[in-house]
Amino acid sequence: MSVRHAWMVSEGDAATSWFDVRLAFADGARVDALAVLSGQDVRVEGVRADPPLSLDDLAVLAEWLEDPLFEACVPGPARAAPAASRRARPAWPRGREGRRLVAHEYRAARDEGGDPVLAVMRATGHSRRKSLRLIGQARDEGFLTPRRARR
Repeated sequence: MSVRHAWMVSEGDAATSWFDVRLAFADGARVDALAVLSGQDVRVEGVRADPPLSLDDLAVLAEWLEDPLFEACVPGPARAAPAASRRARPAWPRGREGRRLVAHEYRAARDEGGDPVLAVMRATGHSRRKSLRLIGQARDEGFLTPRRARR
């Protein structure tokens, strides 16, 4: 299930926000809805389903949408718990400090007998290719020993 803020219109003190809601089921069925937050009310303006919803499914649609819409529509302080960060990867310093930390993670994993590239991938949140590039940059900076002797 995904809820995406589509657009917002402000008029004076009042603001109206529209949200695209998509429910995807394991059998390939999909429900797309357009929800509107106006004042304290949330309404569903349009629903598309593939395959079409039965009357029973349409009756429980509100239950399916209630919690995700609440999370997306209600401002953070009004919720019971603070929202978690939506950042996909952990914060990682750039430049020399980042390369020093890459070297530290690499050496720690190697000393423990683990996969050092995987350890860097976990620490940075980057792909294998990007992690190998960071390890190479750490080698070039002198934080790690050279891979092979240069001739």
